[in-house]
Amino acid sequence: KTGAAYLPVDPGLPTARIDFMLADAIPVAAIATPELRPRLDGTDLAVIDFDDPEIAIQPRSAPPVPDPENIAYIIYTSGTTGVPKGVAVTHHNVTQLLESVDGELELGYVWSQCHSLAFDFSVWEIFGSLLRGARLVIVPDAVVRSPEELHAMLIREQVSVLSHTPSAVAALSPQGLESVATLVMGGEPCPPEVVDRWATGRVMVNQYGPTETTMYAAMTPPLAAGTGAPPIGSPVPGAALVVLDAWLNPVPVGVVGELYVAGRGVACGYVGRSGLTASRFV
Repeated sequence: KTGAAYLPVDPGLPTARIDFMLADAIPVAAIATPELRPRLDGTDLAVIDFDDPEIAIQPRSAPPVPDPENIAYIIYTSGTTGVPKGVAVTHHNVTQLLESVDGELELGYVWSQCHSLAFDFSVWEIFGSLLRGARLVIVPDAVVRSPEELHAMLIREQVSVLSHTPSAVAALSPQGLESVATLVMGGEPCPPEVVDRWATGRVMVNQYGPTETTMYAAMTPPLAAGTGAPPIGSPVPGAALVVLDAWLNPVPVGVVGELYVAGRGVACGYVGRSGLTASRFV
């Protein structure tokens, strides 16, 4: 209702990483449970207790419609190639993400959320389901880490849309998961044996895209067993992929270059890093 962007902070992250994110993004308030509130001691943040009974008496009027170009959230990159960077994603970027699969996938009515809010896969899981009127099954962290418990929960909840990394899917058995009609994978390369085990009897797709492109910018057609390792796919509606040389010229087919992503899903840049934004968002 405030129109502010949200910054998801995974409490499982090291304290130093959390401190870095708070100092870098400079949030003005935090929402936390009583158990997590001590993690914010020593900060200047206004901390809102999630269990505070005063919340229940706040006005329940509909929130104002945000400007599409306003920032919806900030998610930090992993930092594996250097210092973590806060990627500012707009409301327009998120609606583009969801519109890009309309008519492309059969999306059922029970989705699972297996990912941390600090991982952009969660944006697809949460808003992809709720904005379509589906039921969202929030999977506890302990269950996500146990293939046996996750398998049992997917069966119990009759999940129809499962989004996960190939390595996590590889640890699951497809036996008994006939309810999973759509399997969306991303975040890492997918081995061919995962496709061979899972593709039959459901729509299985592989998606590609960094955080800077609002989760994904490319998607494969439905995969089939026996076709080898899946590619990154083709650009989704509203996106474009081009391979350029060091001078930003398109390279001929077969020549090595760097992949650039264009379109409505590209975020507006890195928080507090105008120079890096200018060099990466060309």
